[in-house]
Amino acid sequence: MTKEAPAGASFVPVPRIFPLPPPPLLPGPDLPHGAHCNLDRQGEPGMTTVYKFGGASIQDAAAIRHLGEVLATTRERPLVVVVSAMGKTTNALEALLAAARSDDDRDYRSRLDELRSAHLATVDALFGDRKATVAERVEALFEELDHRHRTHRREPRPFHYDQTICFGELLSTTIVAAWLNASGTATDWHDARELIVTDAHHQAANIDWQATGAKVRSLDLGSGRLLITQGFIGGTPDGVSTTLGREGSDFSAAIFAHCLGAGELVIWKDVPGLFNADPRRFDNAVQLQRLSYDEAIELAWHGAKVIHPKTLAPLREQGIPLKVRSFEELGAPPSVISAEGASAATPAFILAEEQALLELRPRDFSFMDEARQHDILGRLVEAGVHANLIDSGATRLSLCLDAHPTRLEPLVEALAADYALERHDDLTLLTVRHPTEPLVEALSGNREILAERRNRDTAQRLFHSRECSETWHIPEGR
Repeated sequence: MTKEAPAGASFVPVPRIFPLPPPPLLPGPDLPHGAHCNLDRQGEPGMTTVYKFGGASIQDAAAIRHLGEVLATTRERPLVVVVSAMGKTTNALEALLAAARSDDDRDYRSRLDELRSAHLATVDALFGDRKATVAERVEALFEELDHRHRTHRREPRPFHYDQTICFGELLSTTIVAAWLNASGTATDWHDARELIVTDAHHQAANIDWQATGAKVRSLDLGSGRLLITQGFIGGTPDGVSTTLGREGSDFSAAIFAHCLGAGELVIWKDVPGLFNADPRRFDNAVQLQRLSYDEAIELAWHGAKVIHPKTLAPLREQGIPLKVRSFEELGAPPSVISAEGASAATPAFILAEEQALLELRPRDFSFMDEARQHDILGRLVEAGVHANLIDSGATRLSLCLDAHPTRLEPLVEALAADYALERHDDLTLLTVRHPTEPLVEALSGNREILAERRNRDTAQRLFHSRECSETWHIPEGR
């Protein structure tokens, strides 16, 4: 399949590597006995369940073995398993992309070899002297990855990105599916780029729900075999790879759950469920055992890292419950997101780090009216940048943004050409859901407030990161 050349670019068609044959069924040892995974399903018997495993769940051979234990002990069928790239692989692929586009061949080769060696080391640790077939498939994927970099490095970056970053998920699912088959869990491998149909908006592709639904519902889920596929990636109707945005694997799992009318979606994490604050930053965070869809969407929108913001809408539409479970503590109670949330609102606290504050003013000292705000916010949309806080005055618009260099720097350059711009970096944004005034004041302490926003349900304050490095404590009884 080929793609029409983008305007102003010379496109060299590259054969896609799918349909990729399923990973081989290898003889393998019996798995060690693990804890039984009782999921307390809310769906009706026979309804499909969707699992999603993130990069930390498959970061090395030991983690993949543990994943195999989890899947070997669950009786859920039909079962669709959505898997991310192995831990930190997407970051490594982005660094490889940068090296390819900079024409630094030594750096590029070094990064490619390091990534290849890491995946082959995992294969060796899992399969030992039975690794040949799986290793050959991994090598073939890296050869194709190298070929795509050499072919597409002069193409627009978003297009180049999507043709290469997808290999993280293709590699991980190839290894995981082979291990599951070798360990006695019969598994069918499917390429998500043939199932998740999107437009060609690279790095943030939009789903064609009708076409995607038809393809997903055509899958054979009645064989009793587990179905494994990739998160984060999709494909256009003419066979071009796309991605759904960083951390989009949760969204992929929700797409499958929605299209299949699943009984539930279970997202496996390295933390025991959802908390009212990040336990790594707040020493007295507590687990939220029940949340409504609306409250979970609010938390995700404001930067809670556990659930991808787009994940919840397709689940809410069909009333599909989402459970967040601990990959490390199988017996721990899950957090459940459904139509019925907790009976009382619990304050929640989100710290978004690596923030930048842009303060924009008209160069002619006139008002920051609706037309100018529309222009500025429209540029954010075009750049794919989300404003975490917006505060406006008569002659000023203040924006708190994630300081992602590849997206923020071009945006800042464009805005500075038309507006007087003042920038502050190294900031931390505190968001409090269901706040009280004493609670917000106690958390703020003596920190300098650079910007703030408040409505009935949410309070936000922006601080210097140097004042936020310590462990936080949620005040009692406020």
